[in-house]
Amino acid sequence: MAKVEAEKHTKYFRDQFDDEEVLYLFRKHPVVMRKGLVFGMLGPLVGVLPAAIHPAYGLPVFFGGLVAGIILGIIIFFPSWIGWHFSVFIFTNQRFIQIKQKGFFARSVSDLSLQQIQSVSYDVKGIQETFLGFGTIMMRTYVGDIVIHDVHHPAKLQKKLVGLLRDLGVTSVVYPASSAIESENNEEEIEED
Repeated sequence: MAKVEAEKHTKYFRDQFDDEEVLYLFRKHPVVMRKGLVFGMLGPLVGVLPAAIHPAYGLPVFFGGLVAGIILGIIIFFPSWIGWHFSVFIFTNQRFIQIKQKGFFARSVSDLSLQQIQSVSYDVKGIQETFLGFGTIMMRTYVGDIVIHDVHHPAKLQKKLVGLLRDLGVTSVVYPASSAIESENNEEEIEED
């Protein structure tokens, strides 16, 4: 019994409410780290250049340069990994939270109530996205569109998000301002009769 209560109050992220349940969490496709990986791979190349230019330096310089180059490559790649790993999208029973991390010191958090979501769609464009299985998710809301680029299996993700919205009873509703205008128009028609 105590274990069930402990699981019920487990917080998966810092801003989680006490009565909020995390239903789904996802990240972008690892392909978003490709730029950092390409530049990180240049580290070992730069490390072995002195031994490649002057072979007389011998194996100790080659292997020393290789180790230094690998360390340099990891340092170059690390900010890309940080940005991918700590950028998460959290779907709870109350809201959708988008946490974007860029490097070490830049983080932005967006919070959207589930009742504001009108539709969820996806887009896969080009050869790279088709073969590697990533694309873009678009969430149309009353306050603007949320576009999430480079997500893994966008068709499956879109189906999962729509299913979760349906299970929670969230459906497309008429925007309050447009319903007020419609009710005014209906009242005017009744008065004219």
